[in-house]
Parts: sequence; C-alpha cells; structure tokens
Amino acid sequence: MPASPIRKLTPYADQAKREGKKVYHLNIGQPDIETPEGMLNAIKNIDFKVWAYTASEGTLTYRSKLAEYYNKLNYNISPENVLVTNGGSEAITIAMGACLDPGDEVIIPEPFYANYNGFACMSDLVVKPILSHIENGFALPPINEFEKLITDKTKAILICNPNNPTGYLYSREELEELKKLCLKYDLFLFSDEAYREFCYDGKEFISPMFLSGLDENVVVMDTVSKRYSACGARLGCLITKNKAVMAASLKFAQARLSPGMVAQIAGTAAVDTPDSYFQEVNKEYSERRDILVKSLNQIEGVYCPNPGGAFYVVAKFPIDNSDKFCQWMLEDFEYDNQTVMMAPATGFYSSAAAGTQEVRLAYVLNKEDLKNAMICLQKALEVYPGRVIN
Repeated sequence: MPASPIRKLTPYADQAKREGKKVYHLNIGQPDIETPEGMLNAIKNIDFKVWAYTASEGTLTYRSKLAEYYNKLNYNISPENVLVTNGGSEAITIAMGACLDPGDEVIIPEPFYANYNGFACMSDLVVKPILSHIENGFALPPINEFEKLITDKTKAILICNPNNPTGYLYSREELEELKKLCLKYDLFLFSDEAYREFCYDGKEFISPMFLSGLDENVVVMDTVSKRYSACGARLGCLITKNKAVMAASLKFAQARLSPGMVAQIAGTAAVDTPDSYFQEVNKEYSERRDILVKSLNQIEGVYCPNPGGAFYVVAKFPIDNSDKFCQWMLEDFEYDNQTVMMAPATGFYSSAAAGTQEVRLAYVLNKEDLKNAMICLQKALEVYPGRVIN
C-alpha cells in the first residue's frame, strides 16, 4: 500500500511548527473558502431523535436532489442512477471493485491523483500509466499511445477532469477520442469530476456523460468536498446509467451498510447553494491561480503551465529530487521564520523516476499568504544545496 505524497511529510511540518515556524500549506487540496451557510444551517437545525442508518444507496431525498443538480447540467439521470458514498474516495473504490476483477488493468494518464494507486492496490488491480507532459500543459496523450497499452486484461480508463494534480481541463475533442477508444474495445470510462465547478478563462467543462452512445460505459465519481468546501463531510456519489454496474455497486454499498445521515442532510441543502457562491469562489481561485503561476514562472529555472481548472499546478523546479527538496524545505529551511509545504510530484506518477523535478502546489491559501509563500519558495531555491542548472 503506497504512502500518500500529500500527507507523508506531515510529521516534518508538525516539527517545523513546534520550532515556531509558519508553514504555508500548499500540499493539500483543503480549501479555505467558507462552506455554504445553507449547508451548515441544515446541520444546526437537525431535530431527529434517533441517529439511524440510511438506505445503503443513500436517502431518496438526497438522491433526488442530486439528480436535480446534475440534470441542470444536462446529465439526464434519475435517482436510480445515483449511489451515495462515503466521500469521493469510496465512489472510486466501489467503481473499481464493481467493474474490474483482481488482476485486471486500468489505464490512467499520469501524473494522477496519488490515491488511485492506493485504491487499485486495495482491489488488486494493475495500473497502466500513460505519460502526459508538462511541456504541453499535461494534455491528454495521443490515442494511439493508449491503444499500445490495451491487452485482454484492460477493462477501464480513468480520468480526472479538471485534473488533480495538474489542473488540466480536457476538451470535448479529447473526450470524443476517448469515447471512440472505449467503444472500440468495450472499456469503462471512469470520470472523477470532483473539480467540475472550477473551470477558468471561460473554458467549458465536458463530462463523458454528455457524449452520445456512451451510457453503458461511463461511471462518474463525485464529491461535495471541493464544490462546497466540505472535505470533512465525507460525502460523495457514483453515477452510472449501466444497470449491471449499479447493481454490483449496490452490493459493495450494502457491505459497508450506509452513508452518514447528517452528511446527506447537509448535502441535500447544499444543492440549493446560489450560483453567486460559485461565481465568487471561481473569481477568487482564478486570481490565486494567476498569482501563483506568474510568481512561479518569474523564478529562475522554474516552469509552470497555466491550468484551465481545479486548484492545483504541477511545476518543474531546478532541483535534483522533489522528495528531498520538499522535506528539506520543512526540516532545514526558513525565511523570516517561514517555510512552505508542498507535495513532491513523484507520488503522482506510477512510472519509475518520473516527476523527480516536479512539485504539486495547491492554491488554497488567501492571496497574501500565497504571495508570501512564493517569496519564501524563491529564497529557498536560491540556496537549496541540490539545485540543478538545466
């Protein structure tokens, strides 16, 4: 079971704090945006007398409300197409368990969300990574490269859109290419859509659910964590129009009994969050992205593509090893008693030796802290003993 690159450096950050340093956390996608008031009020106003189990698939009230939310976005689903899960993570593990057998293969463009490796390990699956490149902003690799990886054990392709960790937003053209491939080889297309609401510069989010003729192949995994800044709710869902997949998924859901009642009450209220909330949040993240990307690219030897969505970037640094650098930042470096915690990109790759000069940064801090963190990072790169001149 692999360690999380996002969390494995936490002991070093904790020690830095004990030493009195201010640590800027750019390592984890924990938004500082306030959770919608309606969601919090729903929890405060709970008046049930028994904190009971819910249905394994989730309450009909919440699933109906979710169908309402998705249908506004043209998913064309009913509550029967929705399975409520304990976080987006469980949606991914259930999808993998329901659709693939031990030893089966799933193709994932890398770098990818590090826990996909862990989820695949839990289900005894084989991850077949396909490399995307920082030079073109981590665009979808050519379809012929996907085809080279397909064997009789290949059962699914998994994408995260907008992407974690790169922030890349897949285009309709790229998804149409994936559609053709999935239909040709009868593959599932898993779509992790945790960052659906966060698209910038007027760019359009496209779900595989929007593509005609792919209903039996698509499994969407989603969560309230990022959309409503409610990571601690641990509330997600799996969506599919494939009845066999839903039936198998329900067995996994029954085995863990039920999703939480309180989270679903909050989630039901969250669907009524006004559009103005997301408009403000998007504006804030867009401004933070611009600060981060501009600051990074002004540092000598650093390259960072401009992402179209989510709230992450992967940047290339003039360093010998990103794991060593990120640990050194916490253990040995400080500037004005400050330092920065980041996630080494090696943990977001499955291919050996990939990402050794790359780091993921999450722009989840306020703009002033973000600016201070970038000054701190620039000072660190000037004195890092493992600096590499490219």
